[in-house]
Amino acid sequence: MNKFDSNKKLKRKSNGKSNEKLSGGIFFALALSSISALALITVFIIVQGAPIIAKVGVLNFVFGMNWAPSQNEFGIFPMIIGSVSVTLGAAIIGVPIGICCSIFLTEFAPATLRNIFRPAIQLLAGIPSVVYGFWGLIFIVPFIRDYLGGPGLSILAGSIILGIMILPTVISISEVSILALPRQYKEGALALGMTHWQTIYSVLLPTAKSGIVAAVILGIGRAIGETMAVIMVLGNAVAIPTSILDPVRTLTTNIGIEMGYASGDHRQALFATGIVLFIIIMILNSAAQYIARKK
Repeated sequence: MNKFDSNKKLKRKSNGKSNEKLSGGIFFALALSSISALALITVFIIVQGAPIIAKVGVLNFVFGMNWAPSQNEFGIFPMIIGSVSVTLGAAIIGVPIGICCSIFLTEFAPATLRNIFRPAIQLLAGIPSVVYGFWGLIFIVPFIRDYLGGPGLSILAGSIILGIMILPTVISISEVSILALPRQYKEGALALGMTHWQTIYSVLLPTAKSGIVAAVILGIGRAIGETMAVIMVLGNAVAIPTSILDPVRTLTTNIGIEMGYASGDHRQALFATGIVLFIIIMILNSAAQYIARKK
């Protein structure tokens, strides 16, 4: 190898390292921009909502029973109960169905059926939330009113709609988590004499639990953050429910309904509601991760 070839090789290597550094810098900047956007949103919400919390008091704001902005009463406890109850109902309905569907698609469905089901499930994720709300208002609400009682606009109606809306998230992520497992796990369990169901229950699901828990967390986050669909089917009554057939108002629907005309302390109280919602989501995520690690 002559001197010219050696210099050319060194130059090529140097250019490769420079390109790697440039690519790394670009990806770092993109990641930093995402984190910065989240930080800016958090700071903006806190700056806008903290003054009213300081003015009213944390306990009075969070555990207050009356929401009457015209009378300077800003209690959001009934809406916290509404958000938790509707989200819990959606999880009870959507999570078992979603996990069972992911098991069916990965372990039992033939290829032809999988090719039909997967696009259909992805289509569910693309339907606008207002369409879900309109469908619930036309079909779910009258059914509940006629056969179960109450006004129809209720926790149950919102739970059914949100349970359907979280299905694409739960199914897709759970399916990917199960498919990502090494084939040796299933083959080894079957070789030891386990049945197919025993293999799924005792080997595949526990091994894929981190991905399944992530799917559940994302589904719950989708449910608790939904606004338009639940505005149409919940009834939006600011009261603590005594039954799943009672109307409620969630934190998100309260912001969506009143932000358009709010001003002054009222507007700050809506931003403070966003702070509480942000904290609730953080608590849910932390609890789910703790439970997954503990198991």
